[in-house]
Amino acid sequence: MKNIRRQVVIAAALLAAAQMSGSALAQAYPAKPITLVVAYPAGGDTDAMARLYADKLSQRLGQPVVVDNRPGASGTIGTVHVAKAAPDGYTLLLAPNTFAIAQFVLKTASGSSYDVLNGFTPIVQTSVQPMFVATSQGSGIKDIKTLVSQGKSGNLTYASPGSGSPMHILGEMFNKAAGTKLGHIPYKGVAPAVNDLIGGHVPTTFMTWGPIAPYSGTKVNVLAVADAQRSTLAPNVPTLGELGIKDVEVSAWQGLFGPKGMSPETVKLLNTHLNEILKMPDVVSKMATFGALPAGGEPARLARTNAADYNRFGKLIKDLGIQAD
Repeated sequence: MKNIRRQVVIAAALLAAAQMSGSALAQAYPAKPITLVVAYPAGGDTDAMARLYADKLSQRLGQPVVVDNRPGASGTIGTVHVAKAAPDGYTLLLAPNTFAIAQFVLKTASGSSYDVLNGFTPIVQTSVQPMFVATSQGSGIKDIKTLVSQGKSGNLTYASPGSGSPMHILGEMFNKAAGTKLGHIPYKGVAPAVNDLIGGHVPTTFMTWGPIAPYSGTKVNVLAVADAQRSTLAPNVPTLGELGIKDVEVSAWQGLFGPKGMSPETVKLLNTHLNEILKMPDVVSKMATFGALPAGGEPARLARTNAADYNRFGKLIKDLGIQAD
């Protein structure tokens, strides 16, 4: 009888110890550096905001948050890397909404694709970004009327950060609505696309505000915003609708994802910290220089936004016959 009691006591003690150990492990996150993957080159707005969030998260979590640039194939390479990572919260992805639509455009081989809707853990939508129509000063194109007139010749091109990016989709929507034949030139990210625009190597782009704002009025002409209303970031820039180009409205967003299967506790911790970070005045101010407005909210908001783009742009890409260049 004593042996049975002793075994019961030992079993209870072991169970309690296991529960305490599991609790301690859960509370210990993060116990080592976190990698924040950006699937684009350094220098673009996604990279810049990743570094901003990484710095703030490092301070709050007490562990380094290191940005890892893994560019290529319109973000597919870096995104697949995160999809295959352990769901322990130590490998995360800051992605623009190219994440939701690139695979409709690209021909991905087996093993280099990912499940947009079910293959990741949504954590938080970090920002929204209006998009603009811009031309290089050297092009001589200073208004939409001239762009449309010259664009019908088939001799003009536009730069985007990559095939399947929202900028690519916007460019093709503009072509259809305006009757233009602007040729698409995809780049490996925002920075090289804008560099060639300001260098006069490509006459036009469809781009978020941050990368072109420093050159507006000097090396770049900003012609219109592709939104239903004017942006607070550039209130003097008219909408495409105001200029007679109807139903061409596309905006960009960014969100933080992890691999599928992350624990709810880790997701909640990261979501809480990011929501607080996105309210910091210095972060809001810095984001504005990247042409971004804070979003935030529960993980479900990011999931809904991602699914909405997946469904909307999947249909648009099919209807417009958009393919990788």
